[in-house]
Amino acid sequence: MIYIGIDTGVNTGVAVWDSRKRSLLLVKTMKIHQAMALVKQYADNALMNGTTAQVRVEDPRQRVWYKPMTRDEERKILQGVGSVKRDATIWEDYLKDIGVKFQMVKPSPGMTKHTAERFKALTGWKGRTNEHDRDAAMLVFGF
Repeated sequence: MIYIGIDTGVNTGVAVWDSRKRSLLLVKTMKIHQAMALVKQYADNALMNGTTAQVRVEDPRQRVWYKPMTRDEERKILQGVGSVKRDATIWEDYLKDIGVKFQMVKPSPGMTKHTAERFKALTGWKGRTNEHDRDAAMLVFGF
């Protein structure tokens, strides 16, 4: 089975995990429309090859805030949260429309925000990554 992790946002993190090979095939950042085309391509290819694809989207609508913040800190965070929440809704609608199996995943402390070094140690991925790539990969790594 192919698992595709999506970290929503202006810079959409995308990762592809092959459960048969037990390896990451792709860890990359792209624009949302490019990520959607990639998901469709993987889903179509999986169907043609007699297997399935499942998408796991990090859903900030399910996030619970853990630490107290000042009004300024909260204001800065909330500015970006609205757009990623909108992106999560767009992803959910898109995946329903194309009929791909998917899960909207609650952000989980400890599973995101790994440094590049920690990510390489955990996954064995040797390519360059950024925060969005790594967050997407952690949604599917090990499935």
